[in-house]
Amino acid sequence: MKVLLIAPNVDGTDVGEAFVAFKWAEALGARVDLTLLSFERPGRVPLAEQLPGVRVVTWPEPALVRRHERLNAMLKPAWPLFAHRVRVWLTAALGRGETFDIAHQLMPQAARYASPLRHFALPYVIGPLGGALDTPAGFRAEMGSAPLFTRLRGLDALRFRWDARLRASYSGAACVLGVAPYVREVLGAVPLKRFQAMLELGIDDAPAVSRPVPESGRLRLLHVGRGVRTKGLRDVIRALALLPDLPGLTLTSAGAGEEIALCQAEAARLGVADRVTFLGQLPRDQVEALYLSHDLFAFPSFREPAGGVLYEAMRSAMPILTAARGGPDFIVDDACGFRIPVTTPGQFAHDIAACLRQCAADPALLARLGGAARTKVLAQGLWATKTEAPLDLYRDLTGCPTYPTV
Repeated sequence: MKVLLIAPNVDGTDVGEAFVAFKWAEALGARVDLTLLSFERPGRVPLAEQLPGVRVVTWPEPALVRRHERLNAMLKPAWPLFAHRVRVWLTAALGRGETFDIAHQLMPQAARYASPLRHFALPYVIGPLGGALDTPAGFRAEMGSAPLFTRLRGLDALRFRWDARLRASYSGAACVLGVAPYVREVLGAVPLKRFQAMLELGIDDAPAVSRPVPESGRLRLLHVGRGVRTKGLRDVIRALALLPDLPGLTLTSAGAGEEIALCQAEAARLGVADRVTFLGQLPRDQVEALYLSHDLFAFPSFREPAGGVLYEAMRSAMPILTAARGGPDFIVDDACGFRIPVTTPGQFAHDIAACLRQCAADPALLARLGGAARTKVLAQGLWATKTEAPLDLYRDLTGCPTYPTV
């Protein structure tokens, strides 16, 4: 099977979308005849060296976007140039007789970029798409001011209804992938030929872990993530304050951002500052150690598009407490954790507190949930097997075989 994969940034030495795209390209390249189109950042290991089994076509990433990393990550300002490059290259390739069985626009993950693939009579897949989740009404007053480029997300729903290029991109796709089922609801105004939920995240391995059962009444909670309101750290702190009779419940936060100072002030105001430890941003090895030294991963992020950090915790056999919304609602099930309904800040904290009380009273429950969490991520998340789902999709859409499993 000949597959054309496009993504603006693919780099195994990077983080975020670029790294995830690299892992997909690496895994798919072992199973199909893969051609990859991407930007390439000067000074990095050449992509052709990183993916020796893949036909790689790249163009230099514009210097302007490299000087504004956060803006680049949020808005993808170079996307129009990349889409133009792809369209010109593919037109020339097809013109000289090249053929592809299927094309796949893997990134950007955000569901707001018109695809150059819509211009060609070639079956194509887009995604896994994520994002476009709104802030629950009860939490909007606590969100504070956001940068202009973040507030532009509010236009997503209008674009899905009225942007002809975006609508044509999604309605013309043989299949649109979403990181979770909620993406189908987000794209409700667009007539899709086919939709499939497929999480874009994966893990390389999962070393054996040994986790002691905590004592009854004691519970070490862990929160890992950027310091922004949506990640739910403030809500866990409020829940702790509702459990003054359980002083053995403590919380560790690993992450940096504007929300951290607000959470420190909230912990002091509520009288639980002595039960909350703020470690700031930590290196990866230290975060991995925290997964093994704590009892419950408390991550009630209420506007989480996917949730890669959940996979990390589940790999370490941590039971999960999260929000019943977005990507976490798809990743976590009742066998491996708790999903808290997102209502109002007050009710959310009370529901989290009730869950924490249950966990503190039943340490054996935590052990069962943690074991199930690890089993689930091993079955669904390992890169060695993760590409079976997209390969099955490609075969279903084209009728073409892929290489045998390596």
